[in-house]
Amino acid sequence: MPDLGAVIIATRVALLELRDERRLVQEGYELLDEKRVMLAAEILRQLRMHTALQIQLRDHELSARTTFTAAVATHGFDDVTVARPRALDCALLRQDRRSFLGIVLTEARLDVPAPVPGSVVLPPTPELRACATAFRQVAMDYVALAACAGNLRRLIREYVRTERRARALENILLPEIDSSLRFVEEQLDAVDQEEAVRVRNAGRAGGSAHDGAGIT
Repeated sequence: MPDLGAVIIATRVALLELRDERRLVQEGYELLDEKRVMLAAEILRQLRMHTALQIQLRDHELSARTTFTAAVATHGFDDVTVARPRALDCALLRQDRRSFLGIVLTEARLDVPAPVPGSVVLPPTPELRACATAFRQVAMDYVALAACAGNLRRLIREYVRTERRARALENILLPEIDSSLRFVEEQLDAVDQEEAVRVRNAGRAGGSAHDGAGIT
């Protein structure tokens, strides 16, 4: 494999090595380009999911504010702030992981099992219970949204790295190899032409000498 940074000697071997080098680099570029397209498609899919989760979160936050307002109207702000919370001690963080082009993507959710009757002390009034349930749903939404945002960060970081490598091959390495190929091919063509001229001149010189000997 020729060193493109060194002076290239125009030989048939160098020409074959440069052609092999270009084929390998072209294959590498095509693989990176395909990976780049696949990453872009997955980023778009995750963005759509992120947008849907944000819309869902806004709806649930609006519902939580509405239930909070109702609870404050019934009990007063001070009583609501000291009301017994619905703890998430028994909640489990569930994560479904999959590998995409070597990148770990995660979908996460809070799994809150139904309480055993009598084991959990619920808020005493419907307004407080509705408020607690609404804010619990908001917390669950944030878990799913955080996992999706993490996926996007990892995908974008890999896309940028892949894009940088693909552009380096496309805009730097491949043009350098093509330039070296043209140089070697031109030099070899010039050598072939010189050789053809020498052979032709040698043939003419041989013919002239033969004619001279015949005249003598």
